[in-house]
Amino acid sequence: MEYRFLGRSGLQVSALSFGAWVTFGQQVGEDVAYECMQAAYEAGVNFFDNAEVYAHGEAEIIMGNVLRRSGWKRSDLVISTKIFWGGDSPNNSGLSRKHLVEGIRASLARLQLDYVDLIFCHRPDIYTPVEETVRAMNFIIDQGLAFYWGTSEWSAERIMEAYGIARNAGLTPPLMEQPEYNMFSRHRVEREYARLYREIGLGTTTFSPLASGLLTGKYSRGIPKGSRVTVKGYDWLREEFESEEGRRKIGKAKELKSLAAELGCSLAQLALAWCLKNPHVSTVITGASRPDQVIENMAALDVVPGLTEEVMARIDLILDNRPEPEEDFR
Repeated sequence: MEYRFLGRSGLQVSALSFGAWVTFGQQVGEDVAYECMQAAYEAGVNFFDNAEVYAHGEAEIIMGNVLRRSGWKRSDLVISTKIFWGGDSPNNSGLSRKHLVEGIRASLARLQLDYVDLIFCHRPDIYTPVEETVRAMNFIIDQGLAFYWGTSEWSAERIMEAYGIARNAGLTPPLMEQPEYNMFSRHRVEREYARLYREIGLGTTTFSPLASGLLTGKYSRGIPKGSRVTVKGYDWLREEFESEEGRRKIGKAKELKSLAAELGCSLAQLALAWCLKNPHVSTVITGASRPDQVIENMAALDVVPGLTEEVMARIDLILDNRPEPEEDFR
């Protein structure tokens, strides 16, 4: 396993990590979750990602039980959660001081932990002043409930606003962002955040590297039973896959699968290796509903050296969506 520093910090995270989104509490129960996390841990994964909203808190409960069963040393792990959607009542969502503090304490109870290493603002909150959120996150860190804080799917402008407020007030600034990043979703990571890597040392814990399964090739002949788009509550994803744009992406995935075959790897491994090629990616969060999927995903590290400039250029030609970056990451 390769380990990378999380932005401009001394914390090292495994280049490939493991997350609970969609699977824990929706596709798999505790026993399978244990097997998947065990496979990831044995491969060298030290970062495990979660959120209060995943399966309405059940994902955190499952992960907490797995951590308790595992016997792993807490200091060897980097555990995260994300706060925004905690419930339906007025103060159980958003990034107010009240919800952030109460939300992290509730998450810790479900995870059976004294602290998380990383806490994320799961989305921007247009109703809460950024300063209130910054001060609440600083309080959470001062209380020892988390070590670092960051954002997820925030604009570069809003991240810089939070960073400036923190620096001017002598508070802890955001360290990392959790954006979507894959072959079909590139602009934010490759262009919008480019100056943030230089100016504030932003780290990234990217999610959805396989574009919700599009980059596995399994949707090339329709929607298979038991796949992510058949999970209750993900009807929006099915509509996206069956749209004209979705069909176009499925076509590109077929071309990429042929290229992967030339390289002697699966399409999923190629997609993960492509994400890892970007040095501004601190870690790529993977997911799996079976331990053999975890093992396959971890093998993507062996594919990275084969992604030469020529291969990357061929991928860009197929995708035809490369942003004009401020700086070339290859």
